[in-house]
Amino acid sequence: MELVMALAIGALTACGVWLMLRPRTYQVIMGLCLLSYGVNLFIFSMGRLSVDSEPVLTPGLEATLMQYDDPMPQALVLTAIVIGFAMTALFLVVLLAQRGFFGNDHVDGQGDAE
Repeated sequence: MELVMALAIGALTACGVWLMLRPRTYQVIMGLCLLSYGVNLFIFSMGRLSVDSEPVLTPGLEATLMQYDDPMPQALVLTAIVIGFAMTALFLVVLLAQRGFFGNDHVDGQGDAE
């Protein structure tokens, strides 16, 4: 399970960085989204993923993090997902405005050399 999580985090981060280095605005926005997904997955995995673990306190067990998953990273990721969705919508509006003003979607505002 750890290997799959590490590969998924690495692939999302690598694809996100590669897309952020592209000259088009839409590709940069998609790169930021993939990078944020990789970071969210990393933060989520820091809360110790476990299978068949009790979600609430049970009588007779000591209340330590060895028996339970940490809910703080899950709450942070949920907040980051909501904020990331709003930022993506804002970036797409800026992309459309830039395309309307300049007639292209290059990051520097200049078209291809023709």
